Amino acid sequence: MVAAGAALADEVGLAGLTMGSLAERVGVRTPSLYKHVGGQEDLNRRIAVLALGEAADAVGRAVQGYAGRDALAAAARAFRAFVLAHPGRYAATIGMEPSGPDDPLATAGRRLLAAFTAVLRGYEIEESDVDHALRMLRSLCHGFATLQSAHGFQWSTDVDESFEWLITFADRGLRAM
Repeated sequence: MVAAGAALADEVGLAGLTMGSLAERVGVRTPSLYKHVGGQEDLNRRIAVLALGEAADAVGRAVQGYAGRDALAAAARAFRAFVLAHPGRYAATIGMEPSGPDDPLATAGRRLLAAFTAVLRGYEIEESDVDHALRMLRSLCHGFATLQSAHGFQWSTDVDESFEWLITFADRGLRAM
């Protein structure tokens, strides 16, 4: 049920995902969905957990065997590709707060952060700066991917070229630390 909801959110946007539209998609009556999820908020939360886990897997696979700029580029490209391929499910992750450290949302979020933290090991970053570096990477990757997904780049410069410029910029900044 969650996978079907995530796929529908990718097609129609998270705001367009309703219990009724999901029921129609899977060929059941809306009340039948409540056997699987507790309602719209529960569905969105489960989609967020799914999305964070999938993003963590994509980034984690991408960085294996790489270090430094190569790892940074692989992570950034994998994250961007995930957001562009799954805009609805990724949108479910924004603003969703874990209920505690054992919440599956927190666990999936830590997995994604661990993948990006692995990238940072290729740079000489003080332990006290790791959180700042993670926030910087998330802001750059999230911002670019969500803007691109929303068709926010309406000028003629090639978007892929701009993304590579962003990776180079981040790499230079991390090396300068």
